[in-house]
Amino acid sequence: MRSEPEKRSNRLNADKGIDIIGDIHGCFQEYKQLLALLGYAADKDGLFRHPAGRTLLSLGDITSRGPESIPLLTFFIRHINDGLAEMVDSNHGWKIGRWLDGRAVTLAHGDEKVEEEFRAYERSFGTAKARELREASRTLLLTAPSHMQLIRNGAVEAVAVHAGIKDDYIGKESPSVQNFCRYGDVAGVGADGRPIRKDWTLERKANGPLILWGHDPRPEPERKNNTVNIDQGCVFGGMLTAYRFPEDELVSVRAAKNYSGLTDTPLTRCKDYGKIER
Repeated sequence: MRSEPEKRSNRLNADKGIDIIGDIHGCFQEYKQLLALLGYAADKDGLFRHPAGRTLLSLGDITSRGPESIPLLTFFIRHINDGLAEMVDSNHGWKIGRWLDGRAVTLAHGDEKVEEEFRAYERSFGTAKARELREASRTLLLTAPSHMQLIRNGAVEAVAVHAGIKDDYIGKESPSVQNFCRYGDVAGVGADGRPIRKDWTLERKANGPLILWGHDPRPEPERKNNTVNIDQGCVFGGMLTAYRFPEDELVSVRAAKNYSGLTDTPLTRCKDYGKIER
């Protein structure tokens, strides 16, 4: 285990527009479909650029559960290094980052699929290439800020975060802020082993900035108290959603399948799931 690297900046200039992407979870094909709908195209070097100079911003959980975590890690390593994208910290990202750092973590809930991908990558490309990718992925994940402030005309107009944030936490970095941003407002564990999640959006201040978040899948994007949930459970057979800022537009693509292998999913447990036309 090494010392944790310094976090990237939690401020992002949004004057040219930001496209915020909900939880991808290894669904790389759906992600590329969404990029095309948003107007991004690959240049001669394979980097996806928008003609208007917009920036991509991931709400985290780019890996785990789905089939193509390594292509997504590679995508964000390259695009963040070239200033074309950013990503915030997340619960799965934090765990995979610590695993890559050699820490004693239990890979479960789809994280074990990332380990399988890295083993296959090493068999295909060799130990040196695999070591290089592991180090770049570790740095990507462990340097992600807990949340991102979107700056437009010099002011914070919106905040992107994985699981949630209190208004008093905006702009700050500390262990308590980071844990809240990764996991939301958790009030223990239920009898079924799942976390008991409190609705942090109910305590939003009326004059606070817009907050874009994911982590807790909903069948459709959900607006509440100046927050928008854009995790539509793509890996569970739902949708992958982007929120276009400042246009206040939502763009989604349907998942090709339920990649998780589960029949009881966060989506099926939503009370409105059966009412959504699929």
